[in-house]
Amino acid sequence: MKFSYFSVMVLMPIVTALIDFPQLNHIKPKATPEQQAQAVKDLIRRLIKDRASEFNVIVDPSIGPNNKDTFQLRSTENGIEVTGTSGVAASMGFYYYLKYYCNGQRTWAGQQTELPPTLPVITTPIKITTNDKFRYYQNVCTVSYTMAFWQWPRWEQEIDWMAMQGINLPLAFTGQEAIFQRVYMSLGFTQADMDGFFGGPAFLAWARMGNIQGWGGPLPQMWITNKLILQHQILERMRSFGMIPVLPAFAGHVPSGITRIFPQAKVSRLGTWNDFNTTYSGTYLLDFQDPLFNKISKAFIEAQTNEFGTDHIYNADTFNEMTPTSSDPTYISNAGKAVYYGMLAGDPQAIWLMQGWLFYDSYWTPTLVKALVTSVPQGRMIVLDLDSENGPLYQKFESYYGQPFIWCMLHNFGGTMELYGAVDSINMGPFAGRQFPNSTMIGIGLTPEGIHQNEVMYEFMMENSWRTEPRDIDQWVTQYSHQRYGADSADAVVAWKLLMSSVYNATSKIWDFDHVLITQRPTTNSDIHSNVWYNPEDLYKVWDAMLAASGDLAGSQLFHYDITDITRNCLQTVALKFYTDLNTGFNNKNVNAVKVAGASLVDLLADLDHLLSANERFLLGTWIADARSWATDADESKLYEYNARNQITLWGPNGEIRDYSSKQWAGVTADFYKPRFDFFTQWLVQLIQNGTAWDGNVFSKAIMAQVEAPWTLQQYQYPTTPTGNPILISMYFHSKYRPMTKDPFFTKLWQESQVEKGGKYKNAYERKMAKLSGKI
Repeated sequence: MKFSYFSVMVLMPIVTALIDFPQLNHIKPKATPEQQAQAVKDLIRRLIKDRASEFNVIVDPSIGPNNKDTFQLRSTENGIEVTGTSGVAASMGFYYYLKYYCNGQRTWAGQQTELPPTLPVITTPIKITTNDKFRYYQNVCTVSYTMAFWQWPRWEQEIDWMAMQGINLPLAFTGQEAIFQRVYMSLGFTQADMDGFFGGPAFLAWARMGNIQGWGGPLPQMWITNKLILQHQILERMRSFGMIPVLPAFAGHVPSGITRIFPQAKVSRLGTWNDFNTTYSGTYLLDFQDPLFNKISKAFIEAQTNEFGTDHIYNADTFNEMTPTSSDPTYISNAGKAVYYGMLAGDPQAIWLMQGWLFYDSYWTPTLVKALVTSVPQGRMIVLDLDSENGPLYQKFESYYGQPFIWCMLHNFGGTMELYGAVDSINMGPFAGRQFPNSTMIGIGLTPEGIHQNEVMYEFMMENSWRTEPRDIDQWVTQYSHQRYGADSADAVVAWKLLMSSVYNATSKIWDFDHVLITQRPTTNSDIHSNVWYNPEDLYKVWDAMLAASGDLAGSQLFHYDITDITRNCLQTVALKFYTDLNTGFNNKNVNAVKVAGASLVDLLADLDHLLSANERFLLGTWIADARSWATDADESKLYEYNARNQITLWGPNGEIRDYSSKQWAGVTADFYKPRFDFFTQWLVQLIQNGTAWDGNVFSKAIMAQVEAPWTLQQYQYPTTPTGNPILISMYFHSKYRPMTKDPFFTKLWQESQVEKGGKYKNAYERKMAKLSGKI
């Protein structure tokens, strides 16, 4: 895939006239240059062990301009000297050398860091400066969809990854319940109030935003305490690299006990979130002009600062996926003022960082957006343009009316695992953001709801930190393949080029969720066309090429992951044929056709589970074991496992957000998705035989009671180590299923999908909310 000369030249100049924000000048690393240099040395030692002595690290803020990171690389008699304006900059420099001189890579799925016997010489010193001040990381949901049960060793790995990717503005939300508990109980709230307010361990993200309350709890005190301890470790390590951790602030959501303790306080209840009832939703919101608002906000910031210190940037999202009770611009302005000036009461240097996700809702007209963002002094609010790759809003809202913003790649919803990307958009978009008239762009960011998927998109996106123009994608991915596997493979390069031009080049109005029908509750009216934005044959050709490369790359840890991932996606796409045949058989009242198609689909799910069992990155057992690792007694263990199981399946007591965060993992595929389709097949057969019409409500109640809910209550301990060789298993399934892919069904599916491209939802927010409310 190559861009025309014209398209590249249009975006080539780097705009230097971006608006400067002196209000952000105090946002800088807390650690000394020496401490930051030591952090980078420790990182290198963790990554390449004994070879670390061949790298000398220096942190010198004077080598580059203020408010932008710079790294410098040169060869010396003793090895490679890496100099950076911060620890993050030096980590970026080390990773640049690892990738582009040693053909290495470090990702979530593993690492390829086998260095040459002699380090390659840098003949001409390299000096690279980032385009922006900030590189942001995390969605407020990531901490629950992926990170909910991480212990310190996994956090240490992630912070290393952040540093090498150049991330200097990470969200740091762990442990905040201890601070809120401390503040609320000092005001007279009881532990019972806290139990009804905090969400369970897997649902804290949405309790923090006021979407839900109490679901998945009560939150054990040992969880609260141990997460507080973990947050100290996280912050110490982040700051040691020179990162600026973004801490939480008070957004106005309060426990229901407020009406008892402060009967004169003015409060309202937010609407219920999706299908949650008022037991678990309808959170109380303190009035923005009530004096208690400022008091709680100030107390929280001060208590948090006393515990953790501060870097002066705070996140608060009052109306995330919740509609305000008034459309009066004055009300909205007062809301913004209350949140910000509450922060200011506790920290006179406070900067408010806000997710811009809410602005995709049609409620938020330009007038109301302007009322909110201009309620804060210019430069004192940073807006995350959360889904810039598919729906940038900075143009619509005139660079957020003068407030700085960060161009973000959202990419993933719910931590689902289909292959997906919008590479053209992320290749061009950040440059367009900087060139927008009077642009207030100050950085780029990663804001996925869940990680551990589609690693190529994250590697590609983060190079926008320092790239001076869009890339030739074919050239880039050729290097990527060598870096990933540590060896040249023509077949692997063919596969990756084809992936980048098809699966990873999703077009407008296609987003990354609800594209895996085998992980959704079966129904007779599923729309299969939204599942492919690429020609399925292109994916199958990738499968061919990757297996052809397996002889050369069989020893690569990352190749084992990739062949599993690609085979997995091929099988889920083949399943669309069986799913269609199943429903066609039912519509034709053909019992035998239903049985045959249903058996084929169930058999495929068994095969998929067998495949997933062969790679450690696709094991349900790890997720559950991590959850149970936090337990201090049997009751806690049971609670944590239930949280872990419920989140990835029913997502709520009655399936309120069912399958939104579904996972293609060994274990859940065999024991949840496969029995579900078996039940569905038998149900359809019985309907035909009894002459009964399909009733979705009756079916939903039956499958919930007999298949879905019982699985969430089980405590079977799934394996945490893989079994089998993923290459051999993939080869076997290729021989079994590849002939089926020649069926005209897939060509027709692609042609029909082209006609229906994009669907009826104008943006990712609308599609997500339609999903959450059960409309799709």
